[in-house]
Amino acid sequence: MQRPDTPALAVDVVIELSDRPERPLLLIQRRYPPLGWALPGGFVEVGETVADAARREAHEETSLVVELQALLGVYSDPRRDPRLHVVSVVFAAVARGEPRARDDARHLALFPLDSLPPLAFDHGRILADYRRFRETGRSPCAF
Repeated sequence: MQRPDTPALAVDVVIELSDRPERPLLLIQRRYPPLGWALPGGFVEVGETVADAARREAHEETSLVVELQALLGVYSDPRRDPRLHVVSVVFAAVARGEPRARDDARHLALFPLDSLPPLAFDHGRILADYRRFRETGRSPCAF
């Protein structure tokens, strides 16, 4: 059977630091193009579940062990990543501890949800959806 030509599959993780009073979000500054602030995440490896990929990518980039709380949504706009068509499964998660930038993360920082820097990819849209999720407790899945 010929392998189909399909989008790449990735994960992104919205991480709240639950041991901080303001519950800030953890963002990474990307080491490789496209540069900018972004959610921790990356590509799913063959043989890996999306949940396992989310935990692995979060740990590789932030050194934190995350607890996945919810599936926030699936983002599939063909223009969301300038490199190629990437579909991302996005999780909401919590973590505790002192993050350290590693792997694809050049730097990282904590931000309140109402004071975010300009973001790479479609991560601004994802975090707007996350804000609605946090306020209502309902997944913002919209087509």
